[in-house]
Amino acid sequence: MGIGRGIARRLAREDASIVVADVREDLGAQVVQELSDALGARARFVATDVSNKESVQALVDATVSAFGRVDILVNNAQTFTELVPLEEKTDAMMAASLDSGAWGTFWSMQAVFPHMREQHYGRIVNFCSLNMVTGAWYSVDYNAAKGAIQALMRSAAREWGPYGITVNAIAPAAASEGYLAFKKNSPEAAAAAEKTIPLQRMGDPEEDLGGVALFLTSDDGQYITGHTIFADGGGHMGSAWHPPRSTTPDGSGHFVP
Repeated sequence: MGIGRGIARRLAREDASIVVADVREDLGAQVVQELSDALGARARFVATDVSNKESVQALVDATVSAFGRVDILVNNAQTFTELVPLEEKTDAMMAASLDSGAWGTFWSMQAVFPHMREQHYGRIVNFCSLNMVTGAWYSVDYNAAKGAIQALMRSAAREWGPYGITVNAIAPAAASEGYLAFKKNSPEAAAAAEKTIPLQRMGDPEEDLGGVALFLTSDDGQYITGHTIFADGGGHMGSAWHPPRSTTPDGSGHFVP
């Protein structure tokens, strides 16, 4: 759902064959049905727990078995835990975030590498977050996982570039199901959050985030690797002081209203 579904739809619109991986079979099957019926895409669902190495390998094996190759990998799955201060985060919370985020990304990248190396072509898109830069409150486990994912991306971009594989990351701000639920329950807080974004809105998972993923996985993005793209409407710039407009110098090198 959310960003994963949006990217799957956007790539399917460009005639990509899609393998949907989800730990929830109902959601995965629903998206595949949608891709097939609405977009005429070649799509399959493989039940996958990205926090389990064997499950991730089985996903890649099933993909190659179905389509003969794997060209694109999008790593966007992530478990979320309770929002509590760092000192209250448990080992289990940290493990859940690292297993689904950092480890899941690491395992899937390793699993697709032999296939991409053999065909001398591959496009890998990982998902990190602005949270890892800002040290967002109450999500140290999530922040740590996303920071690790960015490091994985940069290391792979350097080591795997000679094999024709590009590796990049997207740090999004998206109107996913989770955000829409937050907006419904806390409309004033959501409105305040959106006002901090220069473009004054959250991104659409299919058109905005899917568009960035499409660029990075297309021929137009073939010379881009090792980058983190903040697809967040400018939110990564943070808030800025908005002074009153002034036009008259005061004689001291300053301007006054």
